[in-house]
Amino acid sequence: MNKERLMKMVGAVRTGGKGIVHRKKKAVHKTTTTDDKRLQSTLKRVGVNTIPTIEEVNIFKEDLVIQFLNPKVQASIAANTWVDSGTLQTKSMDPSHFSII
Repeated sequence: MNKERLMKMVGAVRTGGKGIVHRKKKAVHKTTTTDDKRLQSTLKRVGVNTIPTIEEVNIFKEDLVIQFLNPKVQASIAANTWVDSGTLQTKSMDPSHFSII
């Protein structure tokens, strides 16, 4: 085949046109709510209860401290399961970050 004939064939290919259905607006998928519902149903099955009046949670991991301020804490003692949710901060294990009360 020569180049002219290939170019003619490329021009004849139709990717859209008459009879094609056009999308009016872009579909927005909501995945976070389904993930949250699935997590809450699993936690309910385990039997977690909310623990009130916890102001701060610190998780120590190697050279880091993960700190939750005003977290929502849920626990199931029988299943040995703890759930901490909320905004977190990551800090290094520098002694100047901690104060002994």
